[in-house]
Amino acid sequence: MIGFRKHRGLKRYYKNLATKIDLEEIDRLDFDSPQAWFDDWFFRFGLHPYGNNQTWFYNWHLHFDYKGYGNNSFKRRKPHLDKLFRHFDILVDKTKDLKTGFQLYIILLDNDSRSDALFLHPPRPVDHQFRFKISDLQLTSTLTNKSLNDYIDHLAGYEKRYGKADEAFCLIFKENVGGPFAGTHQ
Repeated sequence: MIGFRKHRGLKRYYKNLATKIDLEEIDRLDFDSPQAWFDDWFFRFGLHPYGNNQTWFYNWHLHFDYKGYGNNSFKRRKPHLDKLFRHFDILVDKTKDLKTGFQLYIILLDNDSRSDALFLHPPRPVDHQFRFKISDLQLTSTLTNKSLNDYIDHLAGYEKRYGKADEAFCLIFKENVGGPFAGTHQ
């Protein structure tokens, strides 16, 4: 039978989504010494684009729905979003004492759960793309996914800005956590 494939272990997968903290496995996020932050992906695969092991993060991010389970069902997307926001709150606590500027934010795409991500963006010495800028953001939703829109509307304590590139998206951040975003009409 070609086509449909049964996904085994989904019960354990969703239980781990509710309990596992992925940030504990990423040893490159050293909040005691942020100047030595390595890009975990580059370091893991031995790629050092700037000629040394100290590859500064550029929009370091973490995805939670690698297989896109939430693309077909919001019931399957919600646990991934819940985990994403739990990790956001963990990073809010970990970044409180940082002596360097940073931006901490979430981007959710309208219909692509696989691309939902949590971003941590500090300045790097090799370029000048710090503060991350997104233009043409608005306060009113551009999302067509009603379930996602309802989920976002019920988030308390977060700032939400909406835009449209290839797909409608929502930029989510907290006021006074990290630096501001250009183009967010604050």
